[in-house]
Amino acid sequence: MTSSLSGRVAFISGAGHGIGKATALAMARLGAIVGVNDLKVEFVQETIAAIEAAGGRAIALAQDVSTRDGMREAVLRLARDAGRLDIHVNNAAWVRYQPVAEITPEVMDRMVEIGFKSVIWGIQAAAEAMDPERGGAIVNVASIAAVRSPGRSMVYSGIKAGVLGITRAAAADLGARRIRVNAVAPGAVPTEGTAKHRNADLDARRIARTPLGRLGTVEEIADAICFLASDDARFVNADVLHLDGGASQTNIG
Repeated sequence: MTSSLSGRVAFISGAGHGIGKATALAMARLGAIVGVNDLKVEFVQETIAAIEAAGGRAIALAQDVSTRDGMREAVLRLARDAGRLDIHVNNAAWVRYQPVAEITPEVMDRMVEIGFKSVIWGIQAAAEAMDPERGGAIVNVASIAAVRSPGRSMVYSGIKAGVLGITRAAAADLGARRIRVNAVAPGAVPTEGTAKHRNADLDARRIARTPLGRLGTVEEIADAICFLASDDARFVNADVLHLDGGASQTNIG
């Protein structure tokens, strides 16, 4: 990247761990004031402590953003306290993998609320908070599961495919306001949250199907999100970056 994020204000949902935390740290290093959102206060505090230890600035936003009111309150509070909003990252998710016959209303509703509805509420709130002349950038975190689904992932894959549709539609609606909307679609990335869904054999099979011969890292996903949020991507809109080392676009395994 050649662009810094100095002077920008960024909201990141689910920033208490994994990709969200890595993105918060990366944006803070690039000069942004980061609104750190997560449902768990302790996760927010840990991310903010890491940002401040590295000399960055952050604002705590420990709140449930799965509802329209919750998301709007968090985003507008950040914009008020920091004086503006330039970047919004919809990263929050709650994931369970189940065979078709075992999917329950309770699990599906929670996944949809956090992984799908919160993306719409986030875009809506960000569009309200962003300056109509200056515009801004919204980045949605989807998944390779949107285009190449594993077993036991019907709800998850459907949500992430929906996130890509949301991204394109929002870009069409908001482009005239200079708000760009893009997405990233990571492959299997080791995080605290994905550990329970991974094992050595599964990772080995994924690596064997990946032309680059390894899994990605949260830092690499964060770098791509920062790129899409920056002026380096000022003419990138309604697009998706597939971040899986080429696994979904090739056939080597």
